Amino acid sequence: MSDERVTNWAGNIVFGARRLRRPSTVEQVQELVAAGNPVKVLGSGHSFNRMADTTGDLVSLTGLPRFAEIAPDRRTVRVDGGIRYGELFSRLDAEGLALHNTASLPHISVAGAIATATHGSGGRHANLATAVSGIELIRGDGELVTLRRDTDGDTFAGAVVHLGALGVITALTLDVEPAYEIRQYVYDGVPRASIEEHLPEMLADGYSVSLFTDWSGPDISMAWLKRRDPVPAGDWYGARRADGPRHPVPGMPALNSTDQSGEPGPWHTRLPHFRMEFTPSSGEELQSEYHVARERALEAIDAVQAIAADVAPVLQTCELRTIAADDLWLSPNYHRDTFALHFTWIADTEAVLPVVAKLEQALAPFDARPHWGKVYTTTPESVRAQYDRFRDFVALAGEYDPNRIFRNPWLDALLD
Repeated sequence: MSDERVTNWAGNIVFGARRLRRPSTVEQVQELVAAGNPVKVLGSGHSFNRMADTTGDLVSLTGLPRFAEIAPDRRTVRVDGGIRYGELFSRLDAEGLALHNTASLPHISVAGAIATATHGSGGRHANLATAVSGIELIRGDGELVTLRRDTDGDTFAGAVVHLGALGVITALTLDVEPAYEIRQYVYDGVPRASIEEHLPEMLADGYSVSLFTDWSGPDISMAWLKRRDPVPAGDWYGARRADGPRHPVPGMPALNSTDQSGEPGPWHTRLPHFRMEFTPSSGEELQSEYHVARERALEAIDAVQAIAADVAPVLQTCELRTIAADDLWLSPNYHRDTFALHFTWIADTEAVLPVVAKLEQALAPFDARPHWGKVYTTTPESVRAQYDRFRDFVALAGEYDPNRIFRNPWLDALLD
């Protein structure tokens, strides 16, 4: 137990918890929950709002035993609730196995990423939560329950992206596949004309594709292609091959970034943008992200470009990606293939929030769904209206946490 001051990774949130607890067993977590006081789980702290805050006990699961148990058929892995992706990557790769995709950085916790539908990129690849086939969680009465994709159907689809409202995740079972190699290439200066004429083809031209821009002009600053096969020599849709390694944020050291030589390497050393052995940045940033239907990608780009004079001064970089549709109730990719616009802002909340509000107004015609763990000003009423199964999720939360053990003001505003 600790009374230490706890902040999120970016430092823009100071948690109001009275204590930080680090239980070493699942039974200790059950006892803590069953006591009936407010509880929230702290993952890796990579959320940028108060969704993980509490006036009660903040619980870190990093003290639980680490495990990654490969199923006999080698199609799934069962992991503990405190493991980070970087730890899991190395364990899977040693067994000749892989995940279908990764986020930009391997430093985040698996359970935290699942709870918010965190994603990578790739037109054929759904977000990270879709790899979950089993959930073990401690619900509000302290009981440990298990939900499975193959036996719990609709309830399971509602429980995967859970925002911390259903319980404490103590273990997850994830789909895995045989390990594979990926090549990474970076190109500078994607012309606006190419974006207008070939955006769908560009976003589909790789296992994972990310476009980066600072909105200082109509062209796209960089394209990051992650492919299983080599790219042809020469330009890429009018963009030139980078003359050296790049970092997604201009001016940051490229040493932190994964290999961009075009040489094949293990999946987990190419799909993330950042290396596990380095801190991706100092944390001096805020982040927002919005998900729109993929067929409206160019319209969304134009809408942001129209307010670029407001966006650019408070922006470090913006990443444009695609995610495949899924059927998870609270996934921003629910029932629609998605184009995501991710904004890495300067670490100045007062300067950023008015721009976020203006950005949301510009993207409103496209039914833009905000990423749950980022900075946004969209009203709870507007967010609720974007999810067909939201009422069902509220009922599910009431079933699993009738005494509101896992609630906080952020969840109350959203769910009530």
